[in-house]
Amino acid sequence: MKTRPLTPEKYYRLPWNLADNAITWLEPTTKCNLYCEGCYRENDPGGHRSLDDVIRELEEVKRLRRTDGISIAGGEPLIYPDIVELVRYVVKQGWKAIINSNGQALTPELVRDLRDAGLTGFTMHVDSHQKRPGWQDKTEEELNELREKLAQMIFEEGKGKIACAFNATIYRDTLKDIPMLTKWAHANMDIVHTMVYILFRSARRQGQFDTFVHGNKVDVGQLVYQLDHQEGHLDIVSQEVADEIRSVYPEHEPCAYLNGTEDPLSMKWLLTLRVGNKDELLGYMDSKFAEMMQVIHHLFFGTYLAYTRPWLMKHVQVLFPLAIFNKGMRKIFLRWLFSPKRWTQSVDIQSIMVIQPCDIFDDGRQNMCDGCPDAIFHKGKMVWSCRVDELEKFGGFLSCAPRQGCK
Repeated sequence: MKTRPLTPEKYYRLPWNLADNAITWLEPTTKCNLYCEGCYRENDPGGHRSLDDVIRELEEVKRLRRTDGISIAGGEPLIYPDIVELVRYVVKQGWKAIINSNGQALTPELVRDLRDAGLTGFTMHVDSHQKRPGWQDKTEEELNELREKLAQMIFEEGKGKIACAFNATIYRDTLKDIPMLTKWAHANMDIVHTMVYILFRSARRQGQFDTFVHGNKVDVGQLVYQLDHQEGHLDIVSQEVADEIRSVYPEHEPCAYLNGTEDPLSMKWLLTLRVGNKDELLGYMDSKFAEMMQVIHHLFFGTYLAYTRPWLMKHVQVLFPLAIFNKGMRKIFLRWLFSPKRWTQSVDIQSIMVIQPCDIFDDGRQNMCDGCPDAIFHKGKMVWSCRVDELEKFGGFLSCAPRQGCK
């Protein structure tokens, strides 16, 4: 199969930035009930923060950053004792509340309570490198049983009002599972609205760099995301994921992206919007549709769009009038129009997101996500949430210097 390169001129560059973004990260706790190999946060058994403290942080976020949704993460937010009250507060401020969870503590009663508090969506992190009781050593395909169980619970107890997404950290040994996972998401697109692939990164103690903070040499072995057994891991990039998906969906085409801070060609957040139902895909939204949605949402609501409520994701027909203006929608509409059997079927939108974390170049430059949505408030400013461990252990972000000097 010939590779179709992912290049910026093909897609819409999402307009998200530090001060005006679709999402903001929030960690009410750093306590967790599960070990995930790719996690960026150290588990702290005493990591629950008071609700008043979390609310004070959100007030600072409001001052510094315009945002559509708050990603409530951790740690494990579902074991945070005030999670329902926190969701209720977030919603009262006019934000969408999204919970990022491993799903281990999810119960039907908790789904109902969070639904009544106004929760917009769950993002469940499930992958084969977690040490999950009862599921250890399961393959990604075997874990689909757990994914479906969680998705059904969210759909049934949420009364179809809560969006459902799944994250999976992708390693070199699970890259081959991308086609299967993408097909699973398609088969469940009536209840699974988003699939996210996070490409694993690890700090390397024995790599080709010395690491410094404020000019002082530091040992990256202190970081939670330095793993001795992953020293030789070959970083995966978004192009590889797209190629894997196209092996089973040849028409697969992204529509929007975020670039890197050092490399404008890198696809750090890569968004695809596909349309159809579990039996058949009708096509893919194009870059102009993605641009239209972001611009219109910002024009009418004052923020860039994050999560969308399930009712709209399941009734794409209401967007068909846009076929007059949009080529991608027109192609989807015509496929639907000339197949009468589809007229009585639901037509869903499902998004696929690929996240490519920090890349380190040969000269030591670090290519971060430019306009990353997962910024968190930390000691008076918004910072990358995936690198807070550096701030807490060393008081600053790492810089890298090649041991052999720059070439």
